[in-house]
Amino acid sequence: MSFRLRGVFCVLMASGFIPAAMAQAGATDSAAAPAPASGQTTAPVPTKPLAQSTNSPIDAHARLRWLFVENLGVGSVVDDIGVGAVDTFFNTPKEYGPHWSGFGERIGIVSANYGLKSTMEVGLGSLWGEDPRYFRTDGLAFKSRLGYVIKMTFMARDKSGHLMPAYSRFVAFPASSFLSNAWQPTSESTATDAVVRVGLGFLSRMGENAWKEFIVPRK
Repeated sequence: MSFRLRGVFCVLMASGFIPAAMAQAGATDSAAAPAPASGQTTAPVPTKPLAQSTNSPIDAHARLRWLFVENLGVGSVVDDIGVGAVDTFFNTPKEYGPHWSGFGERIGIVSANYGLKSTMEVGLGSLWGEDPRYFRTDGLAFKSRLGYVIKMTFMARDKSGHLMPAYSRFVAFPASSFLSNAWQPTSESTATDAVVRVGLGFLSRMGENAWKEFIVPRK
């Protein structure tokens, strides 16, 4: 039950904002585009380059900052509390019980699991220059931005800013998931449970990318 609840939570993160984003994009486009005069045709509007081209390569300081924000940033802490609250309400895993101490244990294990996963990802990626950061796009249609959100769930950028498979993510998510079986409660410490956590990890990353793409203001 817990994994199903977390799956729903991740799906809501990934898709709950889409209708509002579409409406906002449509309103912006209609307001920005003047109506063509009679007998005239509209020329295609050029798109701006992706925002990644304006960002410097990642260094050790930026990696540590990414790791800190991923684990101790406001959004990450709220996410951990939200998952802990839902699991406590449904008393899953049952070993922790439906009380405040169980709520704290659930938040702790969610934080520990993500901390291990993100540390492995950024640590492994540093060996070959993989950049785990997500930079939102600019000047693209909504469908293109949504496709980019999905693509960057499985891709990353190298030292030169070129796209590459997110090898560190492909290693870190399964490895951390199976390692966490050592401290997971008995009801969620099987190989099947670990595989489910891997899938939820990628789904959660997709939701995180979508949040950064459509909701978080550009700095």
